[in-house]
Amino acid sequence: MAASELYTKFARVWIPDPEEVWKSAELLKDYKPGDKVLLLHLEDGKDLEYRLDPKTKELPHLRNPDILVGENDLTALSYLHEPAVLHNLRVRFIDSKLIYTYCGIVLVAINPYEQLPIYGEDIINAYSGQNMGDMDPHIFAVAEEAYKQMARDERNQSIIVSGESGAGKTVSAKYAMRYFATVSGSASEANVEEKVLASNPIMESIGNAKTTRNDNSSRFGKYIEIGFDKRHRIIGANMRTYLLEKSRVVFQAEEERNYHIFYQLCASAKLPEFKMLRLGDANNFHYTKQGGSPVIEGVDDAKEMAQTRQACTLLGISESYQMGIFRILAGILHLGNVGFMSRDSDSCTIPPRHEPLSIFCDLMAVDFEEMCHWLCHRKLATAAETYIKPISKLQATNARDALAKHIYAKLFNWIVDHVNQVLHSAVKQHSFIGVLDIYGFETFEINSFEQFCINYANEKLQQQFNMHVFKLEQEEYMKEQIPWTLIDFYDNQPCINLIESKLGILDLLDEECRMPKGTDDTWAQKLYNTHLNKCALFEKPRLSNKAFIIQHFADKVEYQCEGFLEKNKDTVFEEQIKVLKSSKFKMLPELFQDDEKAISPSSATSSGRTLLTRTPAKPTKGRPGQAAKEHKKTVGHQFRNSLHLLMETLNATTPHYVRCIKPNDFKFPFTFDEKRAVQQLRACGVLETIRISAAGFPSRWTYQEFFSRYRVLMKQKDVLSERKQTCKNVLEKLIKDKDKYQFGKTKIFFRAGQVAYLEKLRADKLRAACIRIQKTIRGWLLRKKFLRMRKAAITVQRYVRGHQARCYAKFLRRTKAATIIQKYWRMYVIRRRYKIWRTATIVLQSYLRGYLARNRYRKILREHKAVIIQKWVRGWLARTYYKRSTHAIIYLQCCFRRMMAKRELKKLKIEARSVERYKKLHIGMENKIMQLQRKVDEQNKDYKCLMEKLTNLEGIYNSETEKLRSDLERLQLSEEEAKIATGRVLSLQEEIAKLRKDLEQTQCEKKSIEECADRYKQETEQLVSNLKEENTLLKQEKEALNHLIVEQAKEMTETMEKKLIEETKQLELDLNDERLRYQNLLNEFSRLEERYDDLKEEMTLMINVPKPGHKRTDSTHSSNESEYTFSSEIAETEDIPSRTEEPSEKKVPLDMSLFLKLQKRVTELEQEKQVMQDELDRKEEQVLRSKAKEEERPQIRGAELEYESLKRQELESENKKLKNELNELRKALSEKSAPEVTAPGAPAYRVLMEQLTSVSEELDVRKEEVLILRSQLVSQKEAIQPKNTMTDSTILLEDVQKMKDKGEIAQAYIGLKETNRLLESQLQSQKRSHENEAEALRGEIQSLKEENNRQQQLLAQNLQLPPEARIEASLQHEITRLTNENLYFEELYADDPKKYQSYRISLYKRMIDLMEQLEKQDKTVRKLKKQLKVFAKKIGELEVGQMENISPGQIIDEPIRPVNIPRKEKDFQGMLEYKKEDEQKLVKNLILELKPRGVAVNLIPGLPAYILFMCVRHADYLNDDQKVRSLLTSTINSIKKVLKKRGDDFETVSFWLSNTCRFLHCLKQYSGEEGFMKHNTSRQNEHCLTNFDLAEYRQVLSDLAIQIYQQLVRVLENILQPMIVSGMLEHETIQGVSGVKPTGLRKRTSSIADEGTYTLDSILRQLNSFHSVMCQHGMDPELIKQVVKQMFYIVGAVTLNNLLLRKDMCSWSKGMQIRYNVSQLEEWLRDKNLMNSGAKETLEPLIQAAQLLQVKKKTDDDAEAICSMCNALTTAQIVKVLNLYTPVNEFEERVSVSFIRTIQMRLRDRKDSPQLLMDAKHIFPVTFPFNPSSLALETIQIPASLGLGFISRV
Repeated sequence: MAASELYTKFARVWIPDPEEVWKSAELLKDYKPGDKVLLLHLEDGKDLEYRLDPKTKELPHLRNPDILVGENDLTALSYLHEPAVLHNLRVRFIDSKLIYTYCGIVLVAINPYEQLPIYGEDIINAYSGQNMGDMDPHIFAVAEEAYKQMARDERNQSIIVSGESGAGKTVSAKYAMRYFATVSGSASEANVEEKVLASNPIMESIGNAKTTRNDNSSRFGKYIEIGFDKRHRIIGANMRTYLLEKSRVVFQAEEERNYHIFYQLCASAKLPEFKMLRLGDANNFHYTKQGGSPVIEGVDDAKEMAQTRQACTLLGISESYQMGIFRILAGILHLGNVGFMSRDSDSCTIPPRHEPLSIFCDLMAVDFEEMCHWLCHRKLATAAETYIKPISKLQATNARDALAKHIYAKLFNWIVDHVNQVLHSAVKQHSFIGVLDIYGFETFEINSFEQFCINYANEKLQQQFNMHVFKLEQEEYMKEQIPWTLIDFYDNQPCINLIESKLGILDLLDEECRMPKGTDDTWAQKLYNTHLNKCALFEKPRLSNKAFIIQHFADKVEYQCEGFLEKNKDTVFEEQIKVLKSSKFKMLPELFQDDEKAISPSSATSSGRTLLTRTPAKPTKGRPGQAAKEHKKTVGHQFRNSLHLLMETLNATTPHYVRCIKPNDFKFPFTFDEKRAVQQLRACGVLETIRISAAGFPSRWTYQEFFSRYRVLMKQKDVLSERKQTCKNVLEKLIKDKDKYQFGKTKIFFRAGQVAYLEKLRADKLRAACIRIQKTIRGWLLRKKFLRMRKAAITVQRYVRGHQARCYAKFLRRTKAATIIQKYWRMYVIRRRYKIWRTATIVLQSYLRGYLARNRYRKILREHKAVIIQKWVRGWLARTYYKRSTHAIIYLQCCFRRMMAKRELKKLKIEARSVERYKKLHIGMENKIMQLQRKVDEQNKDYKCLMEKLTNLEGIYNSETEKLRSDLERLQLSEEEAKIATGRVLSLQEEIAKLRKDLEQTQCEKKSIEECADRYKQETEQLVSNLKEENTLLKQEKEALNHLIVEQAKEMTETMEKKLIEETKQLELDLNDERLRYQNLLNEFSRLEERYDDLKEEMTLMINVPKPGHKRTDSTHSSNESEYTFSSEIAETEDIPSRTEEPSEKKVPLDMSLFLKLQKRVTELEQEKQVMQDELDRKEEQVLRSKAKEEERPQIRGAELEYESLKRQELESENKKLKNELNELRKALSEKSAPEVTAPGAPAYRVLMEQLTSVSEELDVRKEEVLILRSQLVSQKEAIQPKNTMTDSTILLEDVQKMKDKGEIAQAYIGLKETNRLLESQLQSQKRSHENEAEALRGEIQSLKEENNRQQQLLAQNLQLPPEARIEASLQHEITRLTNENLYFEELYADDPKKYQSYRISLYKRMIDLMEQLEKQDKTVRKLKKQLKVFAKKIGELEVGQMENISPGQIIDEPIRPVNIPRKEKDFQGMLEYKKEDEQKLVKNLILELKPRGVAVNLIPGLPAYILFMCVRHADYLNDDQKVRSLLTSTINSIKKVLKKRGDDFETVSFWLSNTCRFLHCLKQYSGEEGFMKHNTSRQNEHCLTNFDLAEYRQVLSDLAIQIYQQLVRVLENILQPMIVSGMLEHETIQGVSGVKPTGLRKRTSSIADEGTYTLDSILRQLNSFHSVMCQHGMDPELIKQVVKQMFYIVGAVTLNNLLLRKDMCSWSKGMQIRYNVSQLEEWLRDKNLMNSGAKETLEPLIQAAQLLQVKKKTDDDAEAICSMCNALTTAQIVKVLNLYTPVNEFEERVSVSFIRTIQMRLRDRKDSPQLLMDAKHIFPVTFPFNPSSLALETIQIPASLGLGFISRV
């Protein structure tokens, strides 16, 4: 295919750019061969003329289609070149937040500089067992691939992690080791994997430091070999280190730090154990303050120190050795503070008593003077003599620093050796996986010896990498049997030869180091002379004679020669080392011991592995000859040997490559610097991999994938039955050049760019199809629009014409109406004019006639008024005279009468006082006084008669004298009286004037009072009207308030319901959490139990070696010899003879009594939770009832009290009667003289037994009823509260009395108004209260009637019930009463939560008291039952004794009458009898050797459980506790043994889960507890256990059922796990919807070949199989629902987890496939009637994820819809799906970054788990609801196929 076909208009290309490295552009016109300029349009809107290179005429790189951008594997790109790789990495890193990408066999990891939630244990579990190409790129995928290839190919593996400092190498290596530790586990209990991981904190603290590029940069290389045994479990590890950067100990550049351990020590200096180190702040030491950055942001050095010490402890470094290490490190810090003073230019000295040196000597335990001397002097040895020479200050400083570096390097090696010793395993290593964490290619402004060694190592690794990539490409071509040519790739062997060959750079360096006067300058000259102009890779800088340039595979690097010799020699003065060796500190000499085995690279360790040479040089020895040999091994020589050994190791393993990329130099999270990324891509070999792949056939498709993707390019006639031939035919038509593709055995290989060409053809075809579809749709839409418009036009015309006709008719009607209006209007105008004229005439006449009449009237009126005035004047004068006279006379009479009245009053007062006193003094003398009074009255009468006569005579005399005197006096006083009369007249006139004034004043007051009265009347009327209005308003407000109260009540009830629902949900969650925690503990216990069992078997195998003559025991006997033997507490005190018969060498069985005690406590907690759950249910029922209830129920019911009192009296009387009967029975039993009374069959005997049993049961029932009724009466008496109602009459009377006491009218008036208001308000309130009370009383009367009727009915029913059922009825009645009372108090205390809380507490106390009483009654029942059994035994013994006393003669002498005996069918009791010695045979045949399939198909479901229970029943009937315990223990142990042996078989596990549950239900159903006997028949109640309470064994069986359920879940999970991903995600259920995208190399090189694909039908068939098996085994329906829910959860969780980890699955079409698959699962649930099992809800996260893939993802409304829709997904999951969303076709659009940020902003307040994946291993807590059986035990037949002929029915 010619280039002109690809470089067409609108084609996109990449052009170089100095800023962005590569910039995207679009062709504006087609390219034609010969064109020198390309017209391009840039993305920023600018146009550009791009000139082609005239020499090469290379066209710019083509850009891949958008559909291929963001691929997991770079080799899947159609165009493989640098800009495509860079752009793909940038899109994945910035847009999708994906840091891992495959590039063929290389994993490219970009450091995000942010913590990501992708390394949890759930992610590890998700990648475990997966093929590498099936999941998104991840370091765990590489680790899994290495682990899988090690297990499959039995070949050692290596993971090579490389990259720049700060790129994340150490973290990647750490995660790889964590993966191995998590997946494989350890083979021993020593937790080797934890120790392997614990070595990381130690090595990071002593080998990592902060640099300008990285806060935790590894300053050494390491290769960790993790050893595995034959079962591929970790057994140990070994670590090799390379090239420790010792110079950092004494020098740090600006903004850098020394090794972390020094700062951790300084931060922990205040700890008590570190006081002896005499440390302080890091700025106080020369070795830690040079960088000026002692603190790393976000890192607490003190906490890091604690972690380091904890890791040391875990690795077995004792506290003494830890303190020794810290002493040496503190000594190095103090040594750095040692200062020197110059004496002259060639000598120096240390100040006396120099504190830093003295501290150093104290910590190192060396002599101060000796160390001070040798720091300032050195010893020189010649052939003839040895002499000591002083050194200069500079030389002394360098020697001090060299000593510090040497001590640190020795300590580093010692720690590494100790870690290796701890991680070394005594078990033989079968294979290993090596993790190489080594420095990447480095180039700085100044490059020295360290950079040279690092780049040398990278050259070797790059060569090995290139060879491996080429080898894989070659193997792929040979495997597919296609012709291939030798691919030309870059070989860096010349560069390696330049460095390490003979007369290479390292050889010349070592030679110069051996020269006595060798310097860096002379070495540089030798390099120039040897290699300049002779080797193309070696150059000399133009402006320097002390540097050289090497052309490495990544870039040119200029090295400065200064310091090369010194660093290569690594010189340390021998005398200083001797001083340290002479230390009294034991650990210090250990660092300098001769240990050839640990040093020599050729010697092997005890584990058989070769240990590499360490970086540091070896110290000088005491002997000169040995020291000379030691110095021959330079640093370069050691490094070269170590590197050769490393390459041998890597070549012997299968390598896996991880290339870490540093995205920017500023450590900004998710910031991508293209320049820095390209540099590292070139340096790490990723682009070389791309170049090698692009040189051949980089794009590869399987035939099926090609057919599925490009089916649209084929015609129907081209499609053949054979896919391979179809693809060949199509390709020959599409691509004419056959060199552009090759056909392999299973794949088609394409040259670079061909897939892009095919994608272009496919897009064009789809675009043409879309245009055709659009054309048809648009035509249909327009035609539909035209028809709609035509119909609308016709409709409009019809309405318009109708409107016009209506308008014309309206015009006619209006014209007619106007004519009529005109007629009437004209008539009206003329009539009105006539009326005006007529009215004016009449008015004139009336005014004139009125004027004349008024004049005549006025004249008559004046005359009449004059006559009247005369009459009134004359009358007034006469009346005035008369009134004046009358007034004077009356006044005189009044004065005289007043005087006389006063006198009479005084007399009366005196008489009253005397009489009163007399009465007071002579109270007792009344009778005598009455007698005396009578006498006095008689005498007075006589006296009066005499006096009357006397007075008559005197009167006559006096009258005559008086007449005379009066005449005289009258004449004398007449004159005086006339004078006085005149004065009196004047005074009387004055008084008259005053009285007139008073009269006028009173009249005014009267008028004012009348006005006030009128005003008051008006005000009262107004007040009444206002009150009426206010009354109406108040009524309206009352109605509104009532309405508001009703609404508030509804709201309150709704809120209460919501709160109750929330509390219920919370309690259910807490209950499920508690249940889950308990079941997890149970699972852990079972796991430990199995582990203990395995260990015990191993011990027995190791100890019990078979001896000659050893007898083999029977299998039935050995099967019961399990260490898990359950025994109750009773058995501890009893002596069982059968146990003494067992062999003496048999181990004592494990006693489970402690386990049963612990489980009993757990049972109590479960019961408490159940009580709380029941309380919640009751509360919910109460809320539902309160909705329909409008009025308060009466608190006290008289009828109920009467009923309860009658009931109590009746029960007390019956109780007395029963006691009397019991006493009579006891007397009858004590009389043994009459044997015929107690003989079997005698009437007295039967009566005795019946009455005894009935009395004991009746006594228990009556006692319980009396207690219940008394508690009811007490509670009701407490509830009665007397109602003290107060009326307002007293207040009213007091107010009236106060009003009477006040006499002022004004206050009385005001008081009257207030009184009126008060009376009116009181009247209204009394009226309301009266109405309310009347309604309440009516309701109370009605409720009391109903309650009375109901109580009478209950009483009648209770009297008709048998005695056993009465207590149940009374309990039910009590529950109803408590419920009603609770409802009443809830409404009563609705406004006062504190009172309601106190009421609830009292209610709970009463419930607790009732429970305690019930427990006491249960104990009493048991005691009475035991007494009854004792009585029965005594009666039996008595019968036997009586039969023995009867002589045979008596029996013969009795007459025997012939009796016809009818044959009666045997009545079975539902029990099975077996002998004790047959127990093992029973367990063997019924459990150990039973095949579930035969039992499930042919027999009753749960038959083994019924048989076992019937055996337990018989043992209980015999009261044989030993037999019961032994049988139950053997049953439990045998079930465990079967499940351990065949635990992977779903049918077996399901069968025994069903039978265990049925056995548990039988123990409950026949336990005798009332709660479990509700659904029993009377016959089943007779079969209840009578002697033993097996509640503890029920708990053990429940725990066993939980363990079996968990095992069942694990089994079905193992069966479903391989099917889920293939069936739910990968398989196309709807054909043709999903489009297959180009895949990369990883998909082609999966670790395991496909064993057959699973479909959704496979999953449904498996679900049907599971369901049918469980139904055949008779499993409880509720338990089946729980199993199905768990299965669906596993399906949903595994599917969603894979979706979240697979970018290729996140597309619109895949969302449709998932929703269809989920609908099929829902349909399966409907078919099985399991929609209410909760299984559908477990699929909700998966459904929402599928919906998220299909919804629109553009606008803010879409974001809001997504946030409301995806409530079952966490924020991390939603963002992850959006980031992973990948269009399959070009018509789909990617999710923009801004939209994802919008989603994150909307969801930031959502509180959910940060965990990304669902826990696929989560098991829901299981419950076993009680499910009683309706099967009668006596009807069960035992089939002969079970081999249980030794047991018999009873």
